[in-house]
Amino acid sequence: MPPTDASANAGTAPVTDAGTTSPTAHESRIGPAADAGADSEDTLDLHLPDEFVALFAEDTGADGSRSLGATATATATAGQASASATSAVTVEGTGTGTGTGTGTGTGACAPETPPASTSPNPDDLLGDVADWGPVNTPAGALHLVPVRIERDLPIISRWMNDPAVTAFWGLAGPENAIEEHLRSQLVGDGRSVPCMGLLEGTPMSYWEIYRADLDPLARHYPARPHDTGVHLLIGGIRDRGRGIGGTLLRAVADLALDKRPACARVVAEPDIRNTPSVAAFLTAGFRFSAEIDLPAKRAALMIRDRSLRHLL
Repeated sequence: MPPTDASANAGTAPVTDAGTTSPTAHESRIGPAADAGADSEDTLDLHLPDEFVALFAEDTGADGSRSLGATATATATAGQASASATSAVTVEGTGTGTGTGTGTGTGACAPETPPASTSPNPDDLLGDVADWGPVNTPAGALHLVPVRIERDLPIISRWMNDPAVTAFWGLAGPENAIEEHLRSQLVGDGRSVPCMGLLEGTPMSYWEIYRADLDPLARHYPARPHDTGVHLLIGGIRDRGRGIGGTLLRAVADLALDKRPACARVVAEPDIRNTPSVAAFLTAGFRFSAEIDLPAKRAALMIRDRSLRHLL
């Protein structure tokens, strides 16, 4: 399971693997006819349409081999192409993430229907985080930029070895260990994307955006398809403890909802002991859903709903 929330304004959000369901095969069986052994004088003349006969006509090759007629072959080929297209957009698996935060909200509201996905690549599990672009926040323009190990490893390693961060993320150690954590996401199938958060162009936070419904976290809560998880680590000490975590979390959660039309919820699971982190998620419009027991911690399950985003 990926790291948990960081210090005061850190958030994390992993999810469990989603099970896949195979369509039930419906088998049609025809039993023996009644009185099969009895003679019957009743007969039925069935005249098949010429088009039907042509569809299943067999062609005999020069070598004596037999094959379906051209019409049937074209039909079978079209069916195979359709099946391949369907398979190409079917995704399953397990991802990792961790998040923290809490929010509460009440009131009846008609669910907001997510628009149809416009992602140019249906196989991209998160909708090209690299192309999400900057978003304006009260603290300045925030831009999530996917991690480049040769550029970002030293600063991420320094942040992870901060004692205030280690208590919740558990990634303190040599650079090669942290590099392994980053690389496992970068070379994966795209269900988790580690990012640097640039505020007005300055690196000041580390994020993990991931598919919570494909993460091990999904085993511990009622996950829904396309749930998006988020982790946040505020790196610079000067940026902690002044409310910036909640501001950035709200902006990124709403950005995920805007860029991922199929996603109805953003989730996080901070350590229940990390009160500042839980408070930051509440400030960001997340609601506290439940306390859940995870392998490495007892967490607060935080959820930001698309249908409530304009109320919280």
